[in-house]
Amino acid sequence: MEAKFDYTKAMAKLEKMAADAQNPATPLEDVGAMVKESKALVKDCREYLRTLRETMEKED
Repeated sequence: MEAKFDYTKAMAKLEKMAADAQNPATPLEDVGAMVKESKALVKDCREYLRTLRETMEKED
């Protein structure tokens, strides 16, 4: 069973990763991993919004 995408949680995670990446105490290896994960989250968020927009347009 596929888990439902939670846009709000994804955005909160992106915001936390952005703050962590800006923290000088965060190791570069961690920043690299955050960048990779953030790219996937942004892709998922865009797909979610695209699907939502298409659904709304069909209802009009």
